Amino acid sequence: MVQSPEDVQQHFKNARYIVNRRISTVVFLAERMGRPVLVEGPAGVGKTELAKTLADITSRRLIRLQCYEGLDEGKALYEWKYAKQLLYTQLLRERIGELIADAPSLPDAVAKISGQDDAFFSHRFLAPRPLLQAIESPDPVVLLVDEIDKAEPEFEAFLLEVLSDFQVSVPELGTIRARHIPFVVLTSNNARELSDGLKRRCLHLFIDFPSAADELQIIRLKVPEVPEQLARAVVNAVQKIRAMDLRKLPSVSESLDWARSLVILNARELDPGIVESTLTMLVKHEKDLERVKGSLDKVLAE
Repeated sequence: MVQSPEDVQQHFKNARYIVNRRISTVVFLAERMGRPVLVEGPAGVGKTELAKTLADITSRRLIRLQCYEGLDEGKALYEWKYAKQLLYTQLLRERIGELIADAPSLPDAVAKISGQDDAFFSHRFLAPRPLLQAIESPDPVVLLVDEIDKAEPEFEAFLLEVLSDFQVSVPELGTIRARHIPFVVLTSNNARELSDGLKRRCLHLFIDFPSAADELQIIRLKVPEVPEQLARAVVNAVQKIRAMDLRKLPSVSESLDWARSLVILNARELDPGIVESTLTMLVKHEKDLERVKGSLDKVLAE
């Protein structure tokens, strides 16, 4: 258990993830209040990595539910193994015959069979999906619901119900309640507007692209082999590219990839030739690429 926002900040730094005071405060409060955290922001700023690092520093298992269009509660909660259940029934057919052999009437036979429900409606026929895995876990876990904005509003409503009570009803088994309340992190790239109900249930956190100082610290931490002068030049160039009108702005993960590629190429500084040959590590659309190349002098200016 973390003791303060400053404690959270230090633990994250030790795990090689830089957080500011605002992020560390929300994480601290969410842990103390037992509330989910909804993390919104552009793609590639470290939303998913936040949940992974949280699992690391709290020594909890990470359970991840990746959302996508068409995701429903059956794929997120559990699957009932009907084929296995049917196979067991066929294999035990003779034993069933022995069980009802002395039944004087059909109702008596049905009563005897119904007395064996536990043999055919049990956990052995249940395949838990991420949500049920988090609820049933014997130890506290971090539940990551990644890119919730890609799922339909109907699934969001179902998820809200699960997060409210941390229990689910399985018709064959009854109600299953969480042994430990998981630390829930939901991420969104703002592909669609999320419901007010979900936002009310969660503590909200918006992670934007980092400042130049924070990004320099991230590059030093994640790519320690990069020379200091080159690291500063990379941050300066990336910050200027993000200020341009592009279809997709470079993410933090892409700036890290760019820094690593420059190290591999033994670059000591940024010159137009090496930038042009490695720019696809940073810019992913052809029109964006042309626009950045056309402004390369401004991008590389000190």
